[in-house]
Amino acid sequence: MTASATVDDQLAHYSSLLGPELESYLPRCEPDRYLYRLLALSVGRRGKALRPSICLATCAAFGADPRLCLGPAVALELVHDAFLVHDDIQDGSERRRGHATLHADVGVPLAINAGDALATLSFRPLLDAESRLGSSLTARILREFHHTILTTIEGQAIELGWRKDNVCDLGLDDYLGMVLRKTCCYTTIHPLRVGALVGTRGRADLAALTRFGFFLGAAFQIQDDVLDLTSGPGGYGKDTDGDLYEGKRSVPLVHLLAQCRPVERHALVQFLRLDRWQRTVEAVDWVHALLVAHGSIEFARNVATGISRAATESFDCAFRAVPPTRDLEFLAALVDFVVERSS
Repeated sequence: MTASATVDDQLAHYSSLLGPELESYLPRCEPDRYLYRLLALSVGRRGKALRPSICLATCAAFGADPRLCLGPAVALELVHDAFLVHDDIQDGSERRRGHATLHADVGVPLAINAGDALATLSFRPLLDAESRLGSSLTARILREFHHTILTTIEGQAIELGWRKDNVCDLGLDDYLGMVLRKTCCYTTIHPLRVGALVGTRGRADLAALTRFGFFLGAAFQIQDDVLDLTSGPGGYGKDTDGDLYEGKRSVPLVHLLAQCRPVERHALVQFLRLDRWQRTVEAVDWVHALLVAHGSIEFARNVATGISRAATESFDCAFRAVPPTRDLEFLAALVDFVVERSS
């Protein structure tokens, strides 16, 4: 079975465990029309549920019943949805998971409030997990969760700050430092650490898992950068060339800023100084053509592939004492999956 088939099969399995538990944390009361129906709408458009699946798989790989980790997994999915609602507003995005973004559907004020509610609700499954996990382990997971949320917000602040101040003198190390906070922390590192904490009752080597999570998450994000530029209309479930319209400092853009001719760079810096609504289709097409001409997209692909090799090496270290299971096979297959996926 290919890496993609293994991952897709197991994602469906973990989603079947997650779904009923997640639904149970969505209130069904007033104000329904202006709040709780919006939460159900956002959660109902769930993607692959990658983050909670990593959490459940890691717990199972270390020998525990993955249902013990449902509370932390649900919490992670709820706060992920909260981040997406707020990110889409900050980025001015109109498409998410093949649908209109929540703020495009119901307006910015109601969407912000719904995002706040999702973030607040995310703590409830962790508090309820005490009956399964005990007070000491639950408190440790709550600290991990708090750290993850704050670190992710810091990463988002760095990225938004670069766009606000039109920071253009950036290197790959700057990008990876931002991605460590924004993407890796809550997409891969946190679910690996929490799954291992539950699976081993706190005895896992978290440093090795953190290293693996960084490489896996960085490869995942850089592939996202590539897909944004290469998927075509409707192929990625988001706005076509959305990163260019938003002025995001992706790996291809960082490479282009360093490689293009001075006259091109001057025009590119002026393009990045504009607000999203000022960036025309023609201007975005021009930047896209520059990225192709200077090999910036291919450069990003190569970086993602190199980082995925580091992820493979760190996976072997993080899971060296773990016996083979379907759950471990899923975690191993993620390394190839994140750089081979098309959505």
